[in-house]
Amino acid sequence: MADVIYPKLIAARLRSQMSYRASFAMDFVTQVIAQCYELLVILILFTQITALGGFSKNEVLLMYAFAGAAFGVADLFAGQLDNLPTYIRTGTFDVLLMRPLGTLPQIMCSDIRLRRIGRITGALAVMAYALAHAAVDWSPAKVVLTVVTPVAGAVIYSSVWVVACSICFWIVEGREFANAVTYGSNAFTSYPINVYSRPLRWLMAFIVPGAFVAYYPSLALLGKQDPLGLPGWVGWTSPLVAVLAAVVAGFVWRFAVGHYRGTGS
Repeated sequence: MADVIYPKLIAARLRSQMSYRASFAMDFVTQVIAQCYELLVILILFTQITALGGFSKNEVLLMYAFAGAAFGVADLFAGQLDNLPTYIRTGTFDVLLMRPLGTLPQIMCSDIRLRRIGRITGALAVMAYALAHAAVDWSPAKVVLTVVTPVAGAVIYSSVWVVACSICFWIVEGREFANAVTYGSNAFTSYPINVYSRPLRWLMAFIVPGAFVAYYPSLALLGKQDPLGLPGWVGWTSPLVAVLAAVVAGFVWRFAVGHYRGTGS
């Protein structure tokens, strides 16, 4: 039943948004501009330096593009979790529990906003530029890696979103903490991780597996050695990390929902 209901819910949301095409177009352009602001920071930075952490401008742009595309897809499907505190506070989450559907998919399908595609479009444009100008020794495996990396990154980001927002079951106003982890991860993964301090690097790169969103796949694609000393095959493990992150996120969500007591308790 769920495999029929969810597509219908998503289709209904998309039709309602496309009925206001001028509004959609303006929101789309706004998202593209927002993505360009982040790009502008990198371009300004490289007017003062020639390399960042041992990486050239085009190589950093590749990491930025991978991270931006992955975050855009995750925001499209998992960004609705930012509303979880409101669901809990108003008792709406109790309604979700009464339906014969998973609570997490219900929230993720509740408000898919097409305007977020603008962020993805901007990141893909930067990716096309970076791939055309970076020194990539292409092979069939690297073509697959290029396609898979944003998808795996989106799963990692979405998993982080789920885990971070799960704290709202214990701290109803935990949105600020969740946003610090989710949106902070996007900022972190847009740059080479070796430019950060060791504590931050371990936290955001390996505990929160942000390094596998863009940094390590970019190293594998560029054929570069990791300045931190990890072997080259690590750059090909993002899909595995994404699967593990999704499993952990699913466990955390089920644990959190299982300990939810409702607004009346």
